[in-house]
Amino acid sequence: MERVLILAADDVEDVELLYPYYRLMEEGYQPVIASSKKGDITGKHGYKVKVDLSYDEVEPDEYFAVLLPGGRSPERVRIDMHAIQIVKSFIESRKPMAAICHGPQILISAGAVRGRRMTCWIGIRDDLIAAGAKYEDKEVVEDGELITSRQPSDLPRFMSSFLKLLQRTKERLQVQVNKA
Repeated sequence: MERVLILAADDVEDVELLYPYYRLMEEGYQPVIASSKKGDITGKHGYKVKVDLSYDEVEPDEYFAVLLPGGRSPERVRIDMHAIQIVKSFIESRKPMAAICHGPQILISAGAVRGRRMTCWIGIRDDLIAAGAKYEDKEVVEDGELITSRQPSDLPRFMSSFLKLLQRTKERLQVQVNKA
């Protein structure tokens, strides 16, 4: 079972964590939540979620993809250098990545947006553009192995696109294994 890493912290937008978490489970993936420390994180709307690993326990090679939910969480995630190193590892490996709402702030800090087609919460649009991204105001923007969306109302399209990317990646990797 492929594991999908979710990087989150307190004040995460609850629905942007929980909706993807359960959709991934429904599709046979194992979501794993990492934060700066083990225990629970509390979402903006009061939901508590158990953290599986601290960032320094994460071995990026053990994960198939990474998901970055929004809310105020990305402000906390992006200042942790372990978290940024994890994201950089996914970028270098060209593994599937998905970010919604404020999630692209983490990608900005990891130096991963220059030249990429992306979207985000309108409040960080200028930050994304200043970092070199090609901003598009759409429900979902797909750019290679990167999926981005703007807000909670985009979640159905966001997850549909991310799940299709995960499936295409699995199929591509299977073809490579079969050729070897």
